[in-house]
Amino acid sequence: MDIKQALFARSGQQCELCGSKDNLNVFEVTPSDGTAEQSVLICSTCQNQIDAPETMDANHWRCLNDSMWNPEPAVQVISYRLLNALRTEGWPQDLLDIMYLDEATKVWADTSFSDNEERIATKDSNGTILQEGDNVTLIKDLVVKGANFTAKRGTMVKGIHLTENPLHIEGKVNGTQIVLVAAFLKKA
Repeated sequence: MDIKQALFARSGQQCELCGSKDNLNVFEVTPSDGTAEQSVLICSTCQNQIDAPETMDANHWRCLNDSMWNPEPAVQVISYRLLNALRTEGWPQDLLDIMYLDEATKVWADTSFSDNEERIATKDSNGTILQEGDNVTLIKDLVVKGANFTAKRGTMVKGIHLTENPLHIEGKVNGTQIVLVAAFLKKA
């Protein structure tokens, strides 16, 4: 049995990402040894958007809410990578927060980030890219849970640290190290 036949049998003859039954093709999830275990069956719509990330339609990828729970590691890896690519939309980050990958699958999924793909930049409220060590100013009052104080608008946060999540940064406010939402900051 060749790879395409194996994937047709595994997927029930539908796209393993969105469920479409039209124009199905084999997609190797890199790095791949060319086996069915490291490939997925996807439709031309998914293929075109993966090949040209600038054309991604975030609404099409809401199907990842289902495919991320597929028991096949290759489907989990491609779902994880696509959710990461779309996480600035908001809802993909929620899915990433609840997604579980075993250790080997997580290493495979993260391989693309360390090889050729860059992480999404952390941006302030004006769209300015933030760098490690930048100074920022709060643009609104923020209640700091667990620390019993409110970080006031206009407060300067010096020497920020970037996090894994491009929507958040870390910095000290009133001597307390806290995580801040980048959308509520302005580069100083």
